[in-house]
Amino acid sequence: MERWGWLPLLTGVAVATGLARAGGVDTGLKWPNDVLVTVGGEERKAGGILAEATGDGGVVVGVGVNVSLRADELPVPTAGSLGLAGAVSTDRDPLLRAVLRGIEDWYGRWRAAGGDAGACGLQEAYAAGCATLGRVVRAELPGDRALVGEAVAVDGDGRLVLATEAGVQEPVGAGDIVHLRAG
Repeated sequence: MERWGWLPLLTGVAVATGLARAGGVDTGLKWPNDVLVTVGGEERKAGGILAEATGDGGVVVGVGVNVSLRADELPVPTAGSLGLAGAVSTDRDPLLRAVLRGIEDWYGRWRAAGGDAGACGLQEAYAAGCATLGRVVRAELPGDRALVGEAVAVDGDGRLVLATEAGVQEPVGAGDIVHLRAG
């Protein structure tokens, strides 16, 4: 259970790579649970992942992806869709199959490694696709607290590590992350 924090990140890697392969569109991940695409030269959120522990010792993971929404259908100006990002295919069947294959593959590797994201390559794969790393961000934390720093790593527990101006590296396990500028 202590490694369940990796499940939304694992799902993010599977979703981003599956959509990239089947849709032919570049994807990125915004820590911890957003799938990004580029629309008109701007980074936009095209999908999200939510995970919730159940009362019986399990975890339910949900995924939402904007596949073929047009600009006038987007819920907010910062949203995007695969179609707007120039996907070569918006056929949901191959997209879903690619995502599910990715989840099956990564979940199998992660379980075989006893939930060790480093040992199964998940931590490295997440870092490679994470658009948050190398950027200055603001972490909006519980309790109306905020922390600004450069996102320098995703640690073994799946937390985002911020290097602050005070020279401290602080891991963030929960909160909304706002990309302030490129690193």
